[in-house]
Amino acid sequence: MSSTASTGWVIALTPPEWRRWLLTDTPQSRWQARAGRAYLGWAAFARNPLAMLGLLIVLVLIGMAIFAPLITSYSPVVSGDTVADRFLPPGGDHWLGTDGHSWDIWSRIVYGSRTSLLIIFMVAITAAPVGIIIGTTAGYLGGWIDTALMRLTDTFLALPKLVLALAFAAALGAGMENLILAIAITSWPPYARIARAETLTVRNTDYIAAAQMSGASSLRILIGHIMPMCLPSLIVRVTLDMAGIILTAAGLGFLGLGVPLPQPEWGSMVADGRSDILNQWWVCTYPGIAIFIVSLGFNLMGDGLRDVLDPREQ
Repeated sequence: MSSTASTGWVIALTPPEWRRWLLTDTPQSRWQARAGRAYLGWAAFARNPLAMLGLLIVLVLIGMAIFAPLITSYSPVVSGDTVADRFLPPGGDHWLGTDGHSWDIWSRIVYGSRTSLLIIFMVAITAAPVGIIIGTTAGYLGGWIDTALMRLTDTFLALPKLVLALAFAAALGAGMENLILAIAITSWPPYARIARAETLTVRNTDYIAAAQMSGASSLRILIGHIMPMCLPSLIVRVTLDMAGIILTAAGLGFLGLGVPLPQPEWGSMVADGRSDILNQWWVCTYPGIAIFIVSLGFNLMGDGLRDVLDPREQ
């Protein structure tokens, strides 16, 4: 049998030996132990057919966003003959038809995937860090800091997320940046609640007490010991919230407070075709189907990740 290199990074093993190397009870390095846990997590995830379906949908969405110029023949923002090409039904050169601006609907759905992914990514990297910082700080320090931060969190949670996002979007105005900011402002409270709950379960453990006795500062304990313990739960919550982010962005776009035309965005596409839904049903139907499928994909993938990462399921 081949052996691993001294660094543990270069491995010359056949596929069965790879599996034995990953599943060994005596890992030779921290990297090997982490790789083994990741392999077990993937194996558990892959046994869930609905989770794999969700992952496939998300991968297709990412592929559409990356290879959009290769899988579309028309520009999503440049219209053709505004008279001859308006409201063409699905078929022929336009697979999903055209809208009232002579834009090809398939092209706008494909390029709209880029807009959706950008909104999801920006909201996730904005709201999740804010939530984990507020939640872990409140849970670890306690006292009046905990009270003040949690009452602020409760204030945001008291109002429906879409209504609150609508208020912020109306105040900030239409535009991609304002849309992302409005959704991010309303998305952090659940993450703060989860992070606080996780912090309360670990702040009195022996390894936190050992870190305190060794002279570690509160900031070092928060960043180095408590926040990593909160990540699995937050990753699951962020994945499940991605469907909600898409729906919120689509709702704001439908109300005219999202991404302005001519930039393709699924919610604004639905709004653009709602007045012609009886005669030109395809204009708003296909973007609505895209929203439904992608939201379903993120929910299924999030459920699979929850089953894998939830320590109560171990």
